[in-house]
Amino acid sequence: MSDADIRRIDELSTSAALRLLGTVSFGRVAFTLHALPAIRPATHVLDEGDVIIRSHSGSELNSAVGQIVAYEAGVISPEDHLGWSVSVTGKAELVSGSAAERCELLLRPWSGLRPGALIRIPPEFVSGYALRNGTP
Repeated sequence: MSDADIRRIDELSTSAALRLLGTVSFGRVAFTLHALPAIRPATHVLDEGDVIIRSHSGSELNSAVGQIVAYEAGVISPEDHLGWSVSVTGKAELVSGSAAERCELLLRPWSGLRPGALIRIPPEFVSGYALRNGTP
């Protein structure tokens, strides 16, 4: 077995993980809905180190404000399964004021649904992993 056949998982620093998260705009948000885990697709931007996502009008995600949520995004190649994944955990907050105005310009809705609230996730925990070829 060659090094090219061996995969490894390298843990990323918080700064490297957030830097990678800033290179993509789509991920998944996990929250609690009726006492059970729920996962929904979402677009995001980073604003002063926080993850900002948008719900749509009437979304179940709106119930997550004030609760602990997780957000995950990554890029994994379907051919060789190499890439990276980053998760951020924090308490969901509504974005308002000048931050909301700024984020409105950066975060465009991606679905045909009517836009809803902007939700901020200040990272309390950040984990990132790179899936690479070879031995450590």
